[in-house]
Amino acid sequence: MTTVRPTEASAAHQPADRGRLMVHGADRPGIVSAVSGLLTEQGANIISLDQHSTDHEGGRFFQRTEFHLPDLTVRRRDLEQALDETLQPLGMTWTLTEAQQRKRVAIFASKMDHCLLDLLWRERRGELAMTTTMVVDNHPDLAEEVRGFGVPYFHVPVPKGDKSEAEQRQIDLVKDNVDFVILARYMQILSSDFLENVGVPVINIHHSFLPAFMGAGPYFKAKERGVKLIGATAHYVTEDLDEGPIIEQDVARVTHADTVDDLTRTGADVERRVLARAVAWHCEDRVFRDGNSTVVFA
Repeated sequence: MTTVRPTEASAAHQPADRGRLMVHGADRPGIVSAVSGLLTEQGANIISLDQHSTDHEGGRFFQRTEFHLPDLTVRRRDLEQALDETLQPLGMTWTLTEAQQRKRVAIFASKMDHCLLDLLWRERRGELAMTTTMVVDNHPDLAEEVRGFGVPYFHVPVPKGDKSEAEQRQIDLVKDNVDFVILARYMQILSSDFLENVGVPVINIHHSFLPAFMGAGPYFKAKERGVKLIGATAHYVTEDLDEGPIIEQDVARVTHADTVDDLTRTGADVERRVLARAVAWHCEDRVFRDGNSTVVFA
């Protein structure tokens, strides 16, 4: 099971008036002081503050601040104006979210159910601060299991060859309806047109430490190579196949005695854990994208 801290386990039921401020830009003196001073002036109480600089000279600066501010929703516009006035002169880019607003998610799947059902189960238990608005599947196999969670299920077949019509249908479904997309072992390569037009981040789970064992039959290939570790990688999707910014990775030890079925079961368990952590951190605004890398305040 994924290790979930108490604050994360209750993430789906965050109290009102809790905000998250994400700040990044070129590092320079005074950023932390400016953010802390501004929040204090606004009457906010800082709950947690994490920061990172890639280099103390000429580096890039990242800061995540969680705070409590009474009547945050009502006062948000004034706070945003104050943030602009304070942080723009420092060259900082920022985003402000309210913790009680759950992320809206579309999950794309194919025939494998382990990651999909695990995410829906964790959401129902309150471990993930998200609302799954739909499951989009290029096969009809998982429809009944998904409907048991009360989630709309859309079967969008993807024909071999030209997939543009299917991708347009998918875009029509998710456009302006979700905050990000999860590929829960969705066995189709998304086109650059889809990624450009979907308008939200896309998170994928890959069955190994990238880029090892690409393509079909990864656990058969792993058995042939006599691997001693089975891994999984969750990453943001880019036009470069399986080379997007990595959010989380993990491994499980295996031995020569494990069969392909054993490796597959172990791999599925690692995939579930890794994807759940990556999704939780994204939902809780813990991830900065930094070029083709990430800064994760987990």
